[in-house]
Amino acid sequence: MPGTVGRVPTPSAPAAGGPTNPGGAIAGAGHPWAGVLGAPEGWDPALRAVVDLVLTSPVPMALLHGDELSLLYNDGYAELIGPRHPQALGRPAAEVFAEVWHEPGAGEMLERAYRRAEPFLEHEAVLPADRRPGGAEAAVFTRGYSPVRDSTGTVIGVLSVAAQTTQLTQQLQSLSDFAAALSGTLTLDDVARVTLRYFLHSFDADRVSVLVDEGTAWRLVRRVRGELLDEADERLPPLWRRIAADSPIPVGVAARSGVPSFTGDGQPLRDTAADRHDEKIRALASLPLRSSVIRGALTVGYQAAHPWSPAERALLAAAAELVGQAAERARRFETQHGTAQLLQRSMLPERLPNLSRLRIAARYDPGVDGNAAGGDFYDAFVLPSGALGVVLGDVAGHDVQAAARMGQVRAALRALALADPRPDAVLAGLDRLVASLGLEGGTQELFVTVVFGVIEAERQRITLASAGHPAPLIRRAPAHGTPYAEYVDVPPGPPLGLGHRPPTATVPFHPGDTLLLFSDGVVERRWQDLTAGLSGLGAAVSAATSGDPRALCGVATAAVPGATEDDVAVLAVEHAVRPSRSAGMRVPAEPTAPSRVRHWLTAQLTEWQVPEAVIGAAVLCTSELTTNALLHAGTAARVEIDLSAERLLVSVADSGTRGQVTRARTDTLSSRGRGLGLIEELSDAWGTDPTVRGSTVWFEILIPGQ
Repeated sequence: MPGTVGRVPTPSAPAAGGPTNPGGAIAGAGHPWAGVLGAPEGWDPALRAVVDLVLTSPVPMALLHGDELSLLYNDGYAELIGPRHPQALGRPAAEVFAEVWHEPGAGEMLERAYRRAEPFLEHEAVLPADRRPGGAEAAVFTRGYSPVRDSTGTVIGVLSVAAQTTQLTQQLQSLSDFAAALSGTLTLDDVARVTLRYFLHSFDADRVSVLVDEGTAWRLVRRVRGELLDEADERLPPLWRRIAADSPIPVGVAARSGVPSFTGDGQPLRDTAADRHDEKIRALASLPLRSSVIRGALTVGYQAAHPWSPAERALLAAAAELVGQAAERARRFETQHGTAQLLQRSMLPERLPNLSRLRIAARYDPGVDGNAAGGDFYDAFVLPSGALGVVLGDVAGHDVQAAARMGQVRAALRALALADPRPDAVLAGLDRLVASLGLEGGTQELFVTVVFGVIEAERQRITLASAGHPAPLIRRAPAHGTPYAEYVDVPPGPPLGLGHRPPTATVPFHPGDTLLLFSDGVVERRWQDLTAGLSGLGAAVSAATSGDPRALCGVATAAVPGATEDDVAVLAVEHAVRPSRSAGMRVPAEPTAPSRVRHWLTAQLTEWQVPEAVIGAAVLCTSELTTNALLHAGTAARVEIDLSAERLLVSVADSGTRGQVTRARTDTLSSRGRGLGLIEELSDAWGTDPTVRGSTVWFEILIPGQ
């Protein structure tokens, strides 16, 4: 019976009694089969035809002859049974495969084929004799048994044919894993990353590319076997490049025509090769992505000739269908996500005031799945008296209506504050507005909380009022003591719209202190007491390395472990001990930009007499951030530096992510894998902040000795 114990090649020099030419033509009485079947001259013509077929076939075949089913086979079968060859030649199959002969699907099938003349075919069989060391996965075969008759019609043996289908079977199994991976993707970047990895590994390809439409042109991402990619690179957005709408590249032709094409051997990329990797491709499959909302295609290529079997073409088509469906979902998600986020962020201030003694930063992260607009908002603006007005609020809901109400409340609050900045008067006016909006909309479910404060730096104090909002937090930094955090004792009052004028509280705000306003999404977690969240936030702020507002925003959003389903908004204001110095530079989207940034930053920090160690670290980190912004946003960027007595803060802001809005994540920062580790090593704090358009990545380095 056929079986495997490993893929061991046939010995080049046969052992005694082994075949001298098992794959060749019958060679008279000296042929090793003669001892079992007798001299070839006496063979029945039907038997001779079967023997010729077995010996000349490249497919593993065996003739099991006579009542004992003695084994006679070709080279392919010898390789299949491994170390059993050559001793198996001429021996009964029951002896050769004694350990598995009585297992289901083994000797029983052979006996039936011989005794009853019943042919047998089994698809996707794991051969019983395949005992692989170390638990390795057994090979998979399609095997068939056919009775062999002589010229008189008498059954004289069984012909066994075994065709290995392991690779195709593994590809079919991995298709379900691929579908599961695609089901978890949200953006086209995610779809491309999963697709490239799947086709490279499952099809053992040398080159894979994915093309999708982008307005009037295309964008293409490619992976090549052997590329040096690390774990950070796998998390990075793929590097897309733009392709002209009428480009003659095969993937573009397939996307425009919707017709797949297969090249088995040739130079399919000769005229459109981007580099030597493309020039080496000899076999290429191009498959369109079928979708109603997105056009695209993918290609799978090999550097050697590759016959595209019908089964493989069908598998490729099925995989491309899955990619098309995932790309359609991703395009719809990105459209909805981008619209909601742009609406949300457009209602937030694009730039916060730049003051000499008050440093301000804010952060907003969408809750739920980021696919809906929310009602959290913040603002900071200079009042006619020169004081700074700060506000953070929350309008219940995660839809366009909540965002619209948020915009109304924010605009009304600023107008009221510019007329009369007293916090209690401002919130009393907002209370009447919210009540009016509720009556106008015929709903009593308009739930709005807000905290508003006036910071008077010269008088070193803050006056605050709250309407149902969590109490603000202040990080105190005494000149000769350890920093600590305390919540402001401000009466919360009820939410807006209930006819209440909240009381105010005035507290000291000394140089070195930092005020932190936050939404409930920062501290609330499901199945966790709110007190635990507030305690966690206070502890994290107390342990912060500095009172820098941008760093504290990052600390606050990560202070309480666990996922939140609510929006997260944070506004921080630091009363600087001494005024800081700042400068900025616009970075064009061109290859020389990182070099220009390095020269500018070095000159500016040298002029400010920053220590050389800080300059070197800052220049390296800024170069990485600039390169990352230009690569993955594809737009011009802006570098801003702010130097105080305690620290150097550098931020790099981009203005988009290649036509799509994606949620920024701090664990994806890298310039081909090394930027993340570099910035973590050289800076004291760093993070990413979403902005109205695009995102900002920043880092902070403390000044030694300060």
